[in-house]
Amino acid sequence: MATLPIDTAKFTGIICAVAPAPRLANRETGQLRVDRDTGQTVYQVGLCLMAGSSADVVNVSVPGEPNGVLLGMPVQVRDLVATPWENDGRHGIAFRATEIRPLTAPAGKGAGQ
Repeated sequence: MATLPIDTAKFTGIICAVAPAPRLANRETGQLRVDRDTGQTVYQVGLCLMAGSSADVVNVSVPGEPNGVLLGMPVQVRDLVATPWENDGRHGIAFRATEIRPLTAPAGKGAGQ
């Protein structure tokens, strides 16, 4: 399925609604999910995406721990994409970003760069 880029400049605000937490690859063993490209642990962050008079909370996966991102904090999201998925009759949309950082962080250099 196609990956759809999301223009985050269109949002009036993006707030951390659920603090970052490592994603599990296997719930039974506690094994953490690892990004195929970077080898970093994948974290999930609940983000409140606000546009005009509407707001939606979506879970966004990001490689590496989003340092300094705390609950209720305005954040900046880089390369946000949505990927529709279907598995055994279930379906949804997975959201992923290359970086999530506090809005007050200096632009340009991110974690691991």
